[in-house]
Amino acid sequence: MPEEIANLSQLLKQLEHLSRARGRITLAEILEAAGRRSFAPLLLIAGLILFSPLSGIPGVPSLMGLLVLLASLQLLFLRTHLWLPDWLLQRSISERKFSRIVRWLHKPASTVDQWIRPRLSLFVYRTGSYVIAVLCTGIALALPLMEVVPFSASIAGLALAAFGLALVAHDGLLAIFAFIVTCTVPALIISALL
Repeated sequence: MPEEIANLSQLLKQLEHLSRARGRITLAEILEAAGRRSFAPLLLIAGLILFSPLSGIPGVPSLMGLLVLLASLQLLFLRTHLWLPDWLLQRSISERKFSRIVRWLHKPASTVDQWIRPRLSLFVYRTGSYVIAVLCTGIALALPLMEVVPFSASIAGLALAAFGLALVAHDGLLAIFAFIVTCTVPALIISALL
């Protein structure tokens, strides 16, 4: 059973253990390492994938959008356990790519971890978590469109990772930052399409 995640470095440490001695790593294995019963690590992982260079691979933003949509809708309906379809859980990535991404994230993670802590709980509990779920649903629905707008999926990934981390660390200030980042995504898409 994985330890409860309270920051990015703990998440990366658990994911690093997962990546050893495997050829391919499935989404089910990643979620199990992160704590599959919780919605916040799923948002965090999807956000980190979108914020990483993987967001440039065609189809990845749409796949992460589906994953976030399934999680955020279940959060809206107050489900206590996360359910995902088996075909989605069996999607995989090579161990080499996965390890490279996890290593790439270590330095930013340690920097971010210095700044997060429980505060302004109003923004991450009850009504705050409901608002986060609504915003994440909106981001998820927009992610397929973001495949054609350069860097928009990365910005959406930053917002999702911040929302997930805010829920994990109970950091309302980080949730406010994520709200602000989320507001920039529609503006970026509209300006790119005009």
